[in-house]
Amino acid sequence: MKDKKQKYWRILRILAIGLCLLTFTPLVIPKGVYMPELFGVPYSLWTSFLITVALVFLTYLGTKVHRTEEEEEVKP
Repeated sequence: MKDKKQKYWRILRILAIGLCLLTFTPLVIPKGVYMPELFGVPYSLWTSFLITVALVFLTYLGTKVHRTEEEEEVKP
């Protein structure tokens, strides 16, 4: 069980680092496009919002995977 948790924790960390790196790629900040928009809202705002939601979700999963022994004993 502990090996499984460590594997999930490692995957979550890699995904979080990947999302942070994705923020600075041309996928989020298109090269050579002046004021890119999606439905009238700046494209970078949409992608930043989606990346933030994904990071919050990864943080939630991280709290479920990376629990201390004390927290596991107190489970309702």
